[in-house]
Amino acid sequence: MQDGTLLAAVDLGSNSFRLEIGRYEHGYIQRVHYLKETVRQGAGLDEERSLSPQALQRGWDCLERFAERLQGVAPAQVRAVATQTLREARNRDVFIARGNALLGHPIEVVSGPEEARLIYQGVSHLLPPSQERRLVVDIGGRSTELILGRQYQAHEMVSLRMGSVAWSARFFAEGQLSVRAFEDAQTAARAQIDEVLAVFSPGQWDVAYGSSGTVGAVGDILAQCGRTAGRITRADLLWLEQQLLRAGHVGRVQLAGLKEDRRPVIGGGLSVLRALFDALDIEDMQVAQGALRQGVLYDMVNRES
Repeated sequence: MQDGTLLAAVDLGSNSFRLEIGRYEHGYIQRVHYLKETVRQGAGLDEERSLSPQALQRGWDCLERFAERLQGVAPAQVRAVATQTLREARNRDVFIARGNALLGHPIEVVSGPEEARLIYQGVSHLLPPSQERRLVVDIGGRSTELILGRQYQAHEMVSLRMGSVAWSARFFAEGQLSVRAFEDAQTAARAQIDEVLAVFSPGQWDVAYGSSGTVGAVGDILAQCGRTAGRITRADLLWLEQQLLRAGHVGRVQLAGLKEDRRPVIGGGLSVLRALFDALDIEDMQVAQGALRQGVLYDMVNRES
């Protein structure tokens, strides 16, 4: 790939849509533009797993704005990927047909393992070279990806159907934050993790990294509240849960670093993260800079290498 080439990744997540534009220079990608919009498509799935008209429209409106920012990027250097919500949605073809036209680029609904692979690519390319065995965790809105890898190669990948949006809707109805809700949410998450525990047990990795979504949000809160920046411990998660329980409702939570778009789903996301720490015996997790969108960009580079 020639130096100076512009690349763009569009990430259609369950909670947020993101656009990342970068310029390839000497083997690395330098950010040119980044845009994030809270679309909450995952919250727009009804009991029959169809996206509501409002959820469809929110997504289309966002893609139309993204299309304006993609002017000047060659079509061959743009990749748009959709994740768990559109994997589930029965009417995804309706969304994609109009979404393709508005965005001006085809939207690809990736499988859970492919999403996990791309997440690992994004995380690993923004870490220093190392022979360490890595566990990478990404808690999204409706799915959670677990990956084991070393350097740039992912060896084990799994996508679990749980996340901050789904768990908040299921266990923290109307924004209520209670001891019982956290216990039930963590028990349900633990049941899913137990199915893959043998593969991702502590003996299989050296360092745990958390990417994007819930981990990034928790990391921001901890850093702003005076705890160690870029790092999450068991004690940190217990402290954060206690702050939420004291508030009793998401609307009353007063925490520096808690963004408004993350407020409605903080309970569900935290419960999944706590369950992962307990099940996988994680003592310390590093907050990674890379995520799915960077993985999409570097994957385009690798395809041309």
